[in-house]
Amino acid sequence: MADQKRLFLLDAYALIFRGYYALIKNPRINSKGMDTSAIMGFVNSLFDVIKREKPDHLAVCFDKGGSTERTEIFPEYKANRDETPDAIKVAVPFIQEILKAMHIPVVVLEGWEADDIIGTLAKQAEKEDYKVYMVTPDKDFGQLVSENIFMYRPARMGNGIEIWGIPEVQKRFGVERPEQVIDYLGMMGDASDNIPGLPGVGDKTAKKFLQEFGSMEELLANTDKLRGKMKEKVEENAELGLLSKKLATICIDCDVKFNAENYELSMPDSTKVQEIFEELEFRRLKDQFIKIFSGEQDSSAEKATKEVTKPKQSQEAGSGQFSLFGNNGDVGATIKEVSGRNTIKDVSHLYQSVTGGMALELFLQNLMQQSQVCFDTETTSLNPLEAELVGIAFSWEAAKGFYVPFPEEKDEAQALIEQLRPFFEAEGIEKIGQNLKYDIKVLQKYNIVVKGKLFDTMLAHYLINPDMRHNMDVLSETYLNYTPISITELIGKKGKNQLSMRAVPLDQQTEYAVEDADITFQLANHFRPELAQANTEKLFNEIEIPLLRVLADMEMEGINLDKEFLNSLSEDLESDIEQLVQKIYKEAGQEFNIASPKQLGEILFDKMKLVEKPKKTRTGQYSTAEDVLSYLAKDHEIIRNVLEYRGLSKLKSTYVDALPEQVAPSTGRVHTAYMQAVAATGRLSSNNPNLQNIPIRTERGRQVRKAFIPRDENHILLAADYSQIELRIIAALSKETTMIEAFKNGEDIHASTASKVFNIPLDEVTREQRSNAKTVNFGIIYGVSAFGLSNQTELSRTEAKELIETYYKTYPKLRNYMSDQIDFARENGYVQTVLGRRRYLKDINGSNQVVRGAAERNAINAPIQGSAADIIKIAMINIYNKLEAGNYRTKMLLQVHDELVFDVYKPELEELKVMIKTEMENAFQLEVPLVVELGEGDNWLQAH
Repeated sequence: MADQKRLFLLDAYALIFRGYYALIKNPRINSKGMDTSAIMGFVNSLFDVIKREKPDHLAVCFDKGGSTERTEIFPEYKANRDETPDAIKVAVPFIQEILKAMHIPVVVLEGWEADDIIGTLAKQAEKEDYKVYMVTPDKDFGQLVSENIFMYRPARMGNGIEIWGIPEVQKRFGVERPEQVIDYLGMMGDASDNIPGLPGVGDKTAKKFLQEFGSMEELLANTDKLRGKMKEKVEENAELGLLSKKLATICIDCDVKFNAENYELSMPDSTKVQEIFEELEFRRLKDQFIKIFSGEQDSSAEKATKEVTKPKQSQEAGSGQFSLFGNNGDVGATIKEVSGRNTIKDVSHLYQSVTGGMALELFLQNLMQQSQVCFDTETTSLNPLEAELVGIAFSWEAAKGFYVPFPEEKDEAQALIEQLRPFFEAEGIEKIGQNLKYDIKVLQKYNIVVKGKLFDTMLAHYLINPDMRHNMDVLSETYLNYTPISITELIGKKGKNQLSMRAVPLDQQTEYAVEDADITFQLANHFRPELAQANTEKLFNEIEIPLLRVLADMEMEGINLDKEFLNSLSEDLESDIEQLVQKIYKEAGQEFNIASPKQLGEILFDKMKLVEKPKKTRTGQYSTAEDVLSYLAKDHEIIRNVLEYRGLSKLKSTYVDALPEQVAPSTGRVHTAYMQAVAATGRLSSNNPNLQNIPIRTERGRQVRKAFIPRDENHILLAADYSQIELRIIAALSKETTMIEAFKNGEDIHASTASKVFNIPLDEVTREQRSNAKTVNFGIIYGVSAFGLSNQTELSRTEAKELIETYYKTYPKLRNYMSDQIDFARENGYVQTVLGRRRYLKDINGSNQVVRGAAERNAINAPIQGSAADIIKIAMINIYNKLEAGNYRTKMLLQVHDELVFDVYKPELEELKVMIKTEMENAFQLEVPLVVELGEGDNWLQAH
């Protein structure tokens, strides 16, 4: 019916855990060091339901104390689960506070699980003619589905929401009636809940039994129809099967009562919700909350999910009427946007535009008298190669500043920047900015070199809190309690209708631009003592800031690209891919879409039955993820061909076809951007295009490097690569004598390791033994397990385990170092590189074994990776300074992990080979010598 009311019941812990683990590789950490991933994930799911569905009634159900009934009959129920991560323990009270402030009912019942509460409420509401949506990713709820009860599986990983009614449950579980899902779960068990099930019965067998017998009881009554070992197993475990079915049954008569009035969605306490979001530093969620509850809706949110959406009913709030989500009530007027942060309207400020004549002269005189000035360019583009100056803002006192607008005509703009040249070139004036590299690159186009001391607030904060975001708006709101003007207020959202900054009236330009300079100036003063407190001032002033200038020059220089070669390579790849496609079709016995995970899974696991119990995704389809297929590749040619097909297809689309499109029209070269404030370890990241991820382990991948060439026939590419720098660092840091001596003697470290581990003379080490030793050498700092080593080599798991144990016996100091690093991290909350760069590890003392294990691995490898990053940065700065001081024509172009690539003017080659090798090998003194290998050629592949 069109007017049938709808009740949404949220499975709290399922959504909380889902939100936490969805962000496990990139957790959301606020400035207080709190992991807010679980809270953010849950609130996002809640808001998505409210925004998308505009429900009449809604409640959130929590577990409390687990299921007394289930643990009484089976004490091992859920006993295999890891302890709840600390971040989730901390999150739950915040989530309950948010729900309380939003006036959303929370339903909890001691001794019962949320599944049982939801089941009971769903069946009660159904009797009162409600459509009920159980919001959960948990498949067990399929047993409750009926004509008016649905599973609502939230969106995840780019996939949209899924609503499971009776047909979807029938298809997913192979049942006639949803209640048979209980039998399905009882038969095959559930590892996550430690429900044992019937031994030997998996997904396919359970579905087969249900089609033949219809229920667990009927199966057990007809075991005479079974054959062989399966008959034995089922008969021997009949009681276990019945117990498993009972454990899997969601209760629908626990002691809760559905009272429609209590579950109506009502107006939240806007002030309280926003206060909590302020405390958690949820800027975007706060903005989203204001939009949702002021009637501003996304067009996408207006869509109903397979249901007819009726107009929302008015509800009472005090003595007045309002419509929560409908179009008939002016909620925007009802809700006052309460914000704990100031804006430009709240703060007394003096921002002035300077438009020439006497005003400009007086401004310049005042400017040149300052010791510290923050400046910020306003331009026509985010791409510095295309950007033209619209204006420059200056501030050297809080809440005050100036804006110098620039004319559009190039000669006039150049004449104006010439008047500002003395400031930019003044060695005695410190220049402050946020992401100064961009401003420096823009000014380079006007032949302006920014001299003097620099202070970049983005880089300062990166050293203070590397895991947090570093954009100015976030920093302003976090540290200054101030929300800046949004750029979209001036020029609109991205798209064809977005304005140029030139089209914005001067008074608005002035307010926006000077506010940015003012805020950045204040942030710099806030961060200076924090840098000192973290002992990272030297790292900031001697590494990150000088490197900023180096990277700006490298990015502006770019690298030459052989587009004709790439076009030819693209054709070759097309041919290779087509040959693989035909091989795969032949092996599969039919044509299908190889790029479709669903179709590929059905071919490999339904038709070809390559695995008895294939892994499945949350949506129920077969997993064809890289790790799943790689594990099976040794035994199946079709999988090896599929992986090669994927690799070549990605290579073609990501690099071979894409690189020519990224050549800048103004230079004819490719200009990557190096991100200094992304990787918490200190490594640089390459972007647009990413030149650090070009695959080099395959022949075709290496061919891509052939497309990078010198600027002309008078130049040659030179590649300088640190040899095994991470192993040298771990040898030095661990003071592992045996390894140190091997490096000092110039031995092949992998052969040396193999010799010691396998207890054979160095000259008798086989290629395979060296390869296995190499895998352990590099894997050990990433916590490689016997399982992982076995997958990467031809060794059995037992052999891999023995090899790792022998390795640690051979290098005892290495194991001690690893333990010491973990102990240091537990005591201090961080580890650090040879230069004092800190990696904070908030989960190092956590109770969840999986999360704590990841932090322990980071405690070991972060100082090694980070030290390698620090060392190559020192080398880059020193080499750059020598190239500048010597007025050489040679340019440094690329940094890719442990390698530097130069465009060398041929007459300078021999001299610079000596200088580059010397500077890199002496960038930092370790107990182990650093060794650099040089290569040269007419393309990057030749040079490498």
